[in-house]
Amino acid sequence: MKTYHPAALLVLVLAACSGGDADEAPPPPEPAVEQTVAAADTMPAALWAHLQQSSYKTWPKFPGKGELYKGVEPHGMLLTTYVNQLALDAITNGAATLPSGSILVKENYMPDSTYAAATVMYKVAGYDTANGDWYWAKYMADGSVEASGRVAMCAQCHGANKQRDFLMTALPPR
Repeated sequence: MKTYHPAALLVLVLAACSGGDADEAPPPPEPAVEQTVAAADTMPAALWAHLQQSSYKTWPKFPGKGELYKGVEPHGMLLTTYVNQLALDAITNGAATLPSGSILVKENYMPDSTYAAATVMYKVAGYDTANGDWYWAKYMADGSVEASGRVAMCAQCHGANKQRDFLMTALPPR
């Protein structure tokens, strides 16, 4: 699976909306960090569209986790976490940090298994170096955006695990 920087992702989404076929054109050039950072702050709709288009629910689950495992607040009481191939490779190979382009999608469920929201971590080079370059987003069940970008609550909580690249889910034993 190909992973794009936020600005490139936005270009692809806009091309698809204009009737162009993004698969026929070569991928856009990698944007400069400044462009990537600026685009990331305005891109929650493009990221959600990318996740839907790439059928993230077909991605591998976080290693060692299945569907509807026990969660804690502020996420749902039941969780399912999907990772793109880039993130999976880094996790299973024991990388200290995930590479840019890594995406983790945590589906949040109520105690009765009702889907409530999806929380997303998207690694963007140079985006927020103090917080591991993670772009955070929370999409409600109807697809609306509750939070995105440099979300202080996410960075503060996940910051307790800087040594694990801000990942709260325990890594599988090696």
